[in-house]
Amino acid sequence: MDHLFTPWRYRYIAEAHTGASDDACVLCAELEAGAHTGDDAAHLIVFRGVQAAVILNRFPYTSGHVMILPYRHCATLEACGAEARAEMMELAARAEAVLKREYRAQGLNVGLNLGQAAGAGIAGHLHMHVVPRWTGDANFMTVVAETRVLPEALEDTYARLRRAFGPAERS
Repeated sequence: MDHLFTPWRYRYIAEAHTGASDDACVLCAELEAGAHTGDDAAHLIVFRGVQAAVILNRFPYTSGHVMILPYRHCATLEACGAEARAEMMELAARAEAVLKREYRAQGLNVGLNLGQAAGAGIAGHLHMHVVPRWTGDANFMTVVAETRVLPEALEDTYARLRRAFGPAERS
């Protein structure tokens, strides 16, 4: 059996836990820090809804890769509640429209990995990935060279998507 290791993804978890307890949630920390400081840009929070937010993935698969997550720390769809689930789906539809318009995405991968056994890197806090895709965009650069080819800086992606999502629904 072959194994594909993705050590660049571990950096996100390790960096976010610096100085925090072992039980700290990376996603909760980003949401709380942005709310506390009023600097959502520093924490890559693109849009704040009432029950959920849209945040950039710090280590994206492609430019425009966002995650949609409830404010409440919950690991399963059942546990996060009907209102948060509904808003997450509405935000996914909004992300679809934004990514198709802003990035001319020809398709999207939208997914949830529920639990560590299902591949969740951060299993304790439910989050939905929305990844824009284009015909022929898959390649082996990541596998053979441990390198991702992203045509846009994360800060530029943030500015572009923040503008496209419009004003937050939550103060």
